[in-house]
Amino acid sequence: MINREEAFDVLRDYCKEEVLIKHSLATEAVMQALAKRLGHEPDRWGIVGLLHDLDYDETKEDPVRHTLRTEEILREKGVKEDIIDAIKAHNAEALHMRREKPLHFAITCAESITGLIVATTLVYPDKKIISVKPSSIVKRMKEKGFARRVRRDAIRECEKLGLSLEEFAELSLKAMQGISEQLDL
Repeated sequence: MINREEAFDVLRDYCKEEVLIKHSLATEAVMQALAKRLGHEPDRWGIVGLLHDLDYDETKEDPVRHTLRTEEILREKGVKEDIIDAIKAHNAEALHMRREKPLHFAITCAESITGLIVATTLVYPDKKIISVKPSSIVKRMKEKGFARRVRRDAIRECEKLGLSLEEFAELSLKAMQGISEQLDL
């Protein structure tokens, strides 16, 4: 099992854009919170969140390759198959895969809601995540013109984990508020 420190070093080696690193940190925090809520391993789920976009800089122009390069990198490092499988699952549509496991649904909804939360934060006058309310996230979810690139269908996969959108928004927001300094929000 790759530990958190090793995972972060790998992330830094492959992700050069600070915005992508912050997205990965936010996703890690949400994944850890989900794992705690659902009775799974927070460290393992957090690593999935941290590494899910490891190859994004390299594959952003070719979505069909996204996560496949990550698979190669992580296999070389001896990372367990369930972590690799979950990372690939967040790009299931492009890879013609099916999400089947809680970890698959978790990474998909977690990485998607982070963008909605950041966008919601940035429209607040103080641009501070601590000011954001879960109800604002749910409201923004319904506004198709707001944060257009956010995959709302992916966020709704929280329901496959037994969480309502409202519960998931609150859990995710609290997780990201807990690392607000790292996110510069």
